[in-house]
Amino acid sequence: MDDKKQTAEINEDIIEETTEETENNEINQEEIETDEAEQAEAVNQLETDFLKLKDDYIRLYAEMENMKKRNSQETEKTIKFAVSSFAKELLGVADNLERAISAMDGSSPECQGMLEGVKLTQNELTKVFEKFGIKRFNHIGEKFDPNFERVVQEIENKEKESGTILAELQAGYTIHDRILREAMVIVSK
Repeated sequence: MDDKKQTAEINEDIIEETTEETENNEINQEEIETDEAEQAEAVNQLETDFLKLKDDYIRLYAEMENMKKRNSQETEKTIKFAVSSFAKELLGVADNLERAISAMDGSSPECQGMLEGVKLTQNELTKVFEKFGIKRFNHIGEKFDPNFERVVQEIENKEKESGTILAELQAGYTIHDRILREAMVIVSK
């Protein structure tokens, strides 16, 4: 009987161990399922964070590119128009050279030499103006445009349409297609 008792005890031990193993396996299975769910949630969170960071990066990169473009455009404008105030001052010199040329008569040899020198100086100044994008405009015979000219006098003229520019008292200039100085003009009434 001892053998039967021993066998029964062994069987009970085996059954207990098997029950414990089964319970442990169930607990381990629950833990594995919980771990898998937590891992899946963590992976989803990481993917969400990654997509958000990627979107933020793309937006920041686009913003930086736009800032570079704006900065480049502003720098270009600054360079183009930095000489504007200096150029305005030189317009008086151009006007005086033109007045000197129109006032001189080239009849005497002394005046001829001086006239030639003033013309060369005027040509040099014109080249410098062109180098920096400064251009003279002349709209005589065209319709008055308040963006380019300022009327200083109106004259009756039945041959020309009202508002036509008849004469220019002071030349107008642009710098890179922007008005540097309006022309002073006489228009028909």
